Amino acid sequence: MRTIDRGVATMALLLGAIAVPPAGAAGGHGLAQARVWVTTPDRTELLAERPPVTFGTAPSAQPTIVVDPDRAYQSVDGFGASVTDSSAAVLNGLSPAVRADTMRRLFDPVRGIGVSFLRQPVGSSDFTASAAHYTYDDVPPGRTDFALRHFSIAHDEATVLPLLREAKRLNPALKVMATPWSPPAWMKTTGSLVGGRLQDDPAVYDAYARYLVRFVQAYTAAGVPIDFLSVQNEPQNRTPNAYPGTDLPVAQELKVITALGPKLRAASPRTRILAYDHNWATHPNDGDTETDYPYEILRDRAARWIAGTAFHCYYGDPSAQTALHNAFPDKGIWFTECSGSHGPADPPEKVFRDTLTWHARTITIGTTRNWARSAVNWNIALDSTGGPHNGGCDTCTGLVTVQPDGSVTTDAEYYTIGHLSKFVKPGARRIASTSFGTTGWNGQIMDVAFRNPDGSTALVVHNENDDPRSFAVNVGDRTFEYTLPGGALATFTWPRGSAAHSRLDTVPLDGATATASLGTDSALAVDGDASTRWSSGAAQAPGQYLQVDLGARRHFRRVAVDSGGNLGDYARGWQLSASDDGTTWRTLATGTGAGQLTTVDVRRTSARFLRITSTGAADNWWNVADIRLYD
Repeated sequence: MRTIDRGVATMALLLGAIAVPPAGAAGGHGLAQARVWVTTPDRTELLAERPPVTFGTAPSAQPTIVVDPDRAYQSVDGFGASVTDSSAAVLNGLSPAVRADTMRRLFDPVRGIGVSFLRQPVGSSDFTASAAHYTYDDVPPGRTDFALRHFSIAHDEATVLPLLREAKRLNPALKVMATPWSPPAWMKTTGSLVGGRLQDDPAVYDAYARYLVRFVQAYTAAGVPIDFLSVQNEPQNRTPNAYPGTDLPVAQELKVITALGPKLRAASPRTRILAYDHNWATHPNDGDTETDYPYEILRDRAARWIAGTAFHCYYGDPSAQTALHNAFPDKGIWFTECSGSHGPADPPEKVFRDTLTWHARTITIGTTRNWARSAVNWNIALDSTGGPHNGGCDTCTGLVTVQPDGSVTTDAEYYTIGHLSKFVKPGARRIASTSFGTTGWNGQIMDVAFRNPDGSTALVVHNENDDPRSFAVNVGDRTFEYTLPGGALATFTWPRGSAAHSRLDTVPLDGATATASLGTDSALAVDGDASTRWSSGAAQAPGQYLQVDLGARRHFRRVAVDSGGNLGDYARGWQLSASDDGTTWRTLATGTGAGQLTTVDVRRTSARFLRITSTGAADNWWNVADIRLYD
């Protein structure tokens, strides 16, 4: 990994139970209610449950998150971190009672945050408590072991595996991914675990494939089946800082996958191969070659053995996941590593705030809104010095920190992961929700929504702004309003059927285009992204208009004009017109704007063109973030 200057401050572990009934459990009586849990950057609330909020029927003038359970995206495998060798060392060093309590807080879905995904190193990484790095088939320099006679997972059996078995006992839905930082040294060009390449030899590719299969079989026999396997951590990190790593070019990764695929399918059909396992974009320190690494992998015939691609957070941004999904929609996306980090002199308050807010918008929400089936941090536990480690990062932190006195404190990532893992269950599906914030920070409300296997809904919301922000949540014909403190992260849940579902279906706007009488970027009004917008760029005046070409005649009963997150930038007066040819227009409705979301119900009609015309005046600019049609 490469560190990023974002921190995780430690704080007192919530030793009191945070037991929560299932997300589908109804709360209150009468009108439907949503339960809400909040974490604030000043740590006054830490996954704290607030009083429930009641859905009503009155519209809201606030920016409105519209949740549409009928539009589904990727399924969820889980959320979590890694029980590295270092994590195992600090957890095993706890007293039995404190260790048991910490494991419950991490993995128990009711009494803890229900961590549901672990990414485990295959052999040594930079986070090992051992004095020397290791794999599962180490032999003296100058020797080889193509028969894998020296293969053994005894090291992990003594330290890591007991914790993994306990984690699976606490959360039977837990999924496990495995990733090697290096093949055994005797397979490499340098004879070293640190740096170098895999030897370009068919016999070595075959041996490495058998080595990985042996690992999967050994872990399965030890009670920890492997659900996912990548073939190399960060294959473009060519100069690891004194820790295991391998420069694995595309051509070599393809040869490994080609050798591994049939062997793994025969030995462990449940285990799926993930490619790449590196940053959203090629880091400058990794050179400028093979900048389209995951695309090259997925274009190759070897992709038939691959379930999809894994990403890390240390360079680029999560939109790279959507770009890859759009190019290869049949392949999955997993987000598999991000560590908090901090400056050596940063005070704990700054580290906690900076980590909570960056991870909330980038990992908790940013990765999942960009097709990730998992969101995974790095170490699940470290000591107060950010160790033990052998090379690599010396400012990393985990979900929890073991203090010198043997107590355990929680870090910001405990909450950014917990706001997902506690409420969004494996097998959930992400569903449509309008979101106004961006991972690059624009000070707006951003969110992501999921439908759980039991039909309940979990909505995770982050206020990017430093000041409190109010917003509304709409589901079907029901709405509630809420205000979040600056920088806060919240999860709302409501059971199946508790909020009225819309009687209407969304009309796809694929291929729609837009033009306007003034302003710029009119196409942003029909891009399905409420964080972008068309803006008039001038004070509102009668006659200004935005026109949409639907590309074909569409039937609809409702038109929603969403003005986005900038409060007040909605049309004060409006006229909705329709046309079949873009020349002859008929008026469908007129009205007065009253808030950020204007919903216009009309007699069922069809048209190819729509025009929204301003009929009022205001000093505010007129923004349209999204136009949506329903039938």
